Amino acid sequence: MKYNPDKNGYYGQFGGAFIPELLHPNVQELEDNYTDIIESESFQKEYKNLLKDYVGRPSPLYFAKRLSNKYGVNIYLKREDLNHTGAHKVNNTIGQILIAKRLGKTKIIAETGAGQHGVATATVCALMDLECVVFMGEKDIQRQAPNVARMKMLGAKVVPATSGSKTLKDATNEAIRYWIQNPDTYYLIGSVVGPHPYPDMVARLQAIISEEMKWQLKEHTGKENPDTIIACVGGGSNAAGAFYHYLDDEEVELIAVEAAGLGVDSGESAATSQLGEVGVIHGSKTILMQDEYGQIVEPYSISAGLDYPGVGPLHAFLFDEKRAKFMNATDKEALNAAYELTRLEGIIPALESAHALAVLPKMKFEKDQTIVINLSGRGDKDLETYIKHLK
Repeated sequence: MKYNPDKNGYYGQFGGAFIPELLHPNVQELEDNYTDIIESESFQKEYKNLLKDYVGRPSPLYFAKRLSNKYGVNIYLKREDLNHTGAHKVNNTIGQILIAKRLGKTKIIAETGAGQHGVATATVCALMDLECVVFMGEKDIQRQAPNVARMKMLGAKVVPATSGSKTLKDATNEAIRYWIQNPDTYYLIGSVVGPHPYPDMVARLQAIISEEMKWQLKEHTGKENPDTIIACVGGGSNAAGAFYHYLDDEEVELIAVEAAGLGVDSGESAATSQLGEVGVIHGSKTILMQDEYGQIVEPYSISAGLDYPGVGPLHAFLFDEKRAKFMNATDKEALNAAYELTRLEGIIPALESAHALAVLPKMKFEKDQTIVINLSGRGDKDLETYIKHLK
């Protein structure tokens, strides 16, 4: 596949492993073993059984009739919000915890923004009886209180990141610092970011989304391929999963939606593809928001899961190759899209997912086109924000 990384973990010019020397043994151990583990019969059996009986997969592909009528097109929602823990994140944490156990690891660390990955990590650590430490920006701890409570109830230690913007980027920085000081731990990264092999490993584990979409679409429409797939992108794991099995089908349009915050040119945005340049962040070469001196520009979004200053190297490559079209949605547009879905379909989406929905009014569709939107998470965690802006 053109869109798989090469042996050094590069998607075109993006990717690689830019890490301190102390972390090389950890990353090398993972790189040497992850493909054999993932492709082994015993892993696949345990992984698929847990996805089925514990997570509740397959997640439904729901025809959104009233939303479709409004836009004059056939819109299907891939219901990742119905997974155990309320988002797509658990697909990855289940897979990585099984890999960590096979590598003999007993202590897990993770970073989280909106808290969904933190909850999913704490959940699988409870399931597998492993120690869990989650790093989370101090600002995100305040705006995502229900998820913090869940993590603590599950037995995880939540460590606030108090530097920078006190959000996802800073939580990742703290997790990497801790990992350097405690190299015996397993770092369970939550998105298609970080040093190789994490972007590829996370994409493979999230690929269950598009794997199911193919046969579900065939059941609904008689065809495996939609015309368009839309997914929100911060780091980009839900989008990587939704796009994965369609990457080489050029007839399928892929749309990645970033958070424009208060507007792309407002200085308060996280629209990485529009504002970023090539650089290195958190161990990989990608596109990121930076100033003339290469210092990271603080991102902003109303969504705690999308305010990341970079994008995963696979998405940087998809952008560079023009394989995916990158769009963006402001805070206001995302809020309006969330209220619209709630009132038309009785589904409250996560603020992250609402960004994917928010581009519908900006698009031109032909009659009878089939659109799949990856509804990456549910909106329970964002109710306080929704209520505050409710009209």
